[in-house]
Amino acid sequence: MTKPTAERGTIVATDRPSFLQNIGYSYGRRLPPSMRRWVAEDLAAQGAVRRHMIRMAIPPIFVLAPLWLLPASLYVHIEMTVPIYLWSLLMAFALNKVWRRHRLAQHGLDPKLVDVINRKKRAHIDEDYIRRFGPRPESAEWQSNSNPFH
Repeated sequence: MTKPTAERGTIVATDRPSFLQNIGYSYGRRLPPSMRRWVAEDLAAQGAVRRHMIRMAIPPIFVLAPLWLLPASLYVHIEMTVPIYLWSLLMAFALNKVWRRHRLAQHGLDPKLVDVINRKKRAHIDEDYIRRFGPRPESAEWQSNSNPFH
């Protein structure tokens, strides 16, 4: 459900996933359409990369933890697990935009929402460009999306 708030008459989504829904959502499940606004905020608002990295940091721990049960020195355990864990974090960071775009599309939202924060930060640059050179031609529209697959 959504309800109006007293602040500037905005609508705030009160639909939030339950604990189990949130765990499923964190690792690929789809949420009901009533939670689309929450999904958009989660994947495209401030802190989206941080939330993504926290979610992606947890599964490798469960995969690598059994290696610590093998009889070996601390040095060998660190040698076995830390490089793999760091690599998984680097891959999660490198692919965070791709993953967040996929999740937005999976929930029926515009994948370009991922770039909203960057567009807001760079708005003054775009305004300066338009003031000096005029609006960009329609043929340059394909460059407005940082998606490498389009």
